[in-house]
Amino acid sequence: MSDPPNLLREAIERDEAAVVQRWLEKQLGAPGFRSDRISRTELAEQSKRFIGLLRQSLASGSTDIHSPVWANTRQMLEDVSVTRAQQGFSPSETASFVFSLKEALFELLQSDAPKDPKAAAVGVFQTNQLLDKLGLFTTEVYQKGREQVIIRQQQELMELSTPVVTLWDGVLALPVIGTLDSSRTQVVMENLLQRIVETGAAIAIIDITGVPTVDTLTAQHLLKTVAAARLMGADCIISGIRPQIAQTIVHLGVDLGTVVTKATLADAFTIALRRLGLTVTKAAAAKRRGETEPTPASDDRAED
Repeated sequence: MSDPPNLLREAIERDEAAVVQRWLEKQLGAPGFRSDRISRTELAEQSKRFIGLLRQSLASGSTDIHSPVWANTRQMLEDVSVTRAQQGFSPSETASFVFSLKEALFELLQSDAPKDPKAAAVGVFQTNQLLDKLGLFTTEVYQKGREQVIIRQQQELMELSTPVVTLWDGVLALPVIGTLDSSRTQVVMENLLQRIVETGAAIAIIDITGVPTVDTLTAQHLLKTVAAARLMGADCIISGIRPQIAQTIVHLGVDLGTVVTKATLADAFTIALRRLGLTVTKAAAAKRRGETEPTPASDDRAED
């Protein structure tokens, strides 16, 4: 009697094409099959390649899927799992790629039962254990791939939620919304410094109106951002200091040093313009002072 790995390998070698076809039918007929995310052709190619790699790994006689002889098989499962995680497949839909192979292989092994029932039973048992290992490996890799997708999305959201806008020539504004933690502070600082370099702005307004609470750590993050901006040649004004936040900062004993703070973004903008030697005047007030506005071009056509 052959060893279980050899029994499975020999069974696959006898009719590999039939195994692939039977397995493909199982996957296509599964209730959770996502035809909108993977085509029949792509699935058939993946199935055929995996069966070939599985046969090669089994030829070593080892069922330790973490051994070097299983490296190519593991690599393919990693590629499939990560790709499906990025495509939005669920964990069960991804794991079914391996688990759906069980029935096709069981049918193949049971066809040898009349010749050697004991060997067929052992082969089925060993195959079940092997595919369970591969299925769990697939799920673990999927989870890691999904975590990478989530981390990337969080980074993209942080970048989108911290825009740096130009309020005036030489004046930038950075509205901060939500909690300001260490990772987000890094994004905020990088975005602000990059814009200071690009625009040559002399003043940057950090508006924290959308920050729900300010603790010692948040205050330290703000001060680090202000210090970094100063090193780049830009002064910072912090706006959005509500009464509750002011009380919290005083209670925590946070020293903002020489940083100018204002209650609203409008107040901060006024200070910024004043530092640049600019003023904003209402049009009506300008007229009262005798200033005139440009008149529209006249029609040079003579009247009869």
